[in-house]
Amino acid sequence: GTALVVHPGAELYGSDRVVLGSVAGLVADGWRVVVVLPGPGPLVPALVGEGAEVEFAPQFVLRKRLLRPRGWGELVSTAVRGASAAWAALRRHRPDVVLVNTITVPQWPVAARLRRIPVVVHVHEGESQAGAGVKTVMYAPLLAARRIIVNSRFSLAVMAQTIPALSARADVILNAVPGPPTPLPPRATLDGAPRLAYVGRLSPRKGVDLIVDALRLLHDAGTPATLDLYGAVFPGYEWYEEELRSLIASGGLQESVTLHGFVDDVWPGLAGADILVVPSRLDEPFGNTAVEGVLASRPVVVSATSGLLEATDGYATARRVPADSARAIAEAVAEIVASWETVLPQLEPARSMAANRHDPGVYGDHVAAVVAASAAAPASAD
Repeated sequence: GTALVVHPGAELYGSDRVVLGSVAGLVADGWRVVVVLPGPGPLVPALVGEGAEVEFAPQFVLRKRLLRPRGWGELVSTAVRGASAAWAALRRHRPDVVLVNTITVPQWPVAARLRRIPVVVHVHEGESQAGAGVKTVMYAPLLAARRIIVNSRFSLAVMAQTIPALSARADVILNAVPGPPTPLPPRATLDGAPRLAYVGRLSPRKGVDLIVDALRLLHDAGTPATLDLYGAVFPGYEWYEEELRSLIASGGLQESVTLHGFVDDVWPGLAGADILVVPSRLDEPFGNTAVEGVLASRPVVVSATSGLLEATDGYATARRVPADSARAIAEAVAEIVASWETVLPQLEPARSMAANRHDPGVYGDHVAAVVAASAAAPASAD
């Protein structure tokens, strides 16, 4: 049969990498997979490499700014184009099932339901701090889904609190997080100069400026740490990168911080690091990057919030710190450096646990099973 997969971007950040794992599982299960994206990007060759067909179509992507009055014009125009494109793709491919990746493309579940095509929505969001009205708008289209895949218990709780009826059709499947081909062993000694790394979007909610502030605190305390930033800003947030550069300059850290921009392959960067920092200010539905740090055999410092707590649960090499605190990050890094001999033997057991918990093959099988069950269920299941 044919599975039509819809995704709102073509980069290779968290949900992009997860949809890649979903596609791999569907192809392995014998589906013909067609992926609809809004445009080209590094995700495209990766999807083709997994055996999927890829096409581009206008998409209505629900952004919070569109819900404000000044965004209503753009909301209407993109909604019209997106609805037309969704309807045309469903008519053209006549899929047996539709998998919608994220809740930010709300027209697709509704369009598929209207065409009597079973639809599965994969929820990656956990916007607990959004207002009740906004959350209702975001989650309401899921009522058109036959099954819902949720990436964490935290995301499930936020969804169920908003629309309780959705929990009955939901399955929690932890994200697939492939590890590096060959993990590079950590350094035996740090010589008092730890190498910190951050991987992900450069944005205020991700708290990247907090690491820069923490680095300055470490330098002030006599620890000449360095920091590598792997990631780029979302279009429209260029001002934040300028603020980061100003913060780096004002702290005299130009020789200690390197901005690498977006990288397809995170493993060389993690191999060159001693400690990964994930300093999110706001709730994260999960924490793929934190898991990647564990899989790279590196200790991680994460904000003690939401899905990051879930992502690092059980790992002795994870340090949880209060959100929005550069000082707490600096203190956690200093503690890891001071206890490095104790940390080293804990890294391999943590890596092995993460590899089992987030095995891509197991994940792909679980997703394929949910999709197949949804396609096979009678129409009355809706």
